[in-house]
Amino acid sequence: MKKWIAASLTLAAIVPAALRAQQHPPPPATEPGATLLAIRTLPASSTSVLTITSPSFVAGGDIPFEYTQYKGNVFPGFAWNAGPTGTRSYVVIMQDADALQNNAPILHWTMVNIPASVTTLDTALTTPPTGAMFGPNIRGEHQAYLGPRTPPGPKHRYHVQVFALDTVIPDAAVATYSGLVDAMKGHVLASGELIGLGQAMDK
Repeated sequence: MKKWIAASLTLAAIVPAALRAQQHPPPPATEPGATLLAIRTLPASSTSVLTITSPSFVAGGDIPFEYTQYKGNVFPGFAWNAGPTGTRSYVVIMQDADALQNNAPILHWTMVNIPASVTTLDTALTTPPTGAMFGPNIRGEHQAYLGPRTPPGPKHRYHVQVFALDTVIPDAAVATYSGLVDAMKGHVLASGELIGLGQAMDK
């Protein structure tokens, strides 16, 4: 009986904490950096749309803490449909447009020169596919995945944007976000995005 009571009390303590972790307010209606997202500033030349999915979260859903800096910072994995004829490579850019740094959305992760034959990045990936490379993020150049670390308050939207290009990006252009974007201009055949929600982890 005592063991049952102890287990019940433990469960009662755990459940409210789990519920509180999902009770952060939704993102505000206005997204400060929405117009500055890569997918807005790099229009595609075709009407083709890339559909991006993740085995770790659904579109518009919460990103589990395992895939954030609050816990394991594990790469969540992504997949997309093949780009249109003429696609030579893909670029993936992950940004948080609910927060700005130096008047730009927070840049969490980029990967460039993903071969046209590759449309899946597996969960827990730690190195790029052959031919691809990590690009810049807020920590500098050639950085691996940096998951959300949403501050206390409303949830944030994290935009995982995939671009099908008719070119490959020169190595020299990968050092900075501005250099990467400049090298992509005029070469985007199709694009798409997956939005996941991040939130602060309650202590």
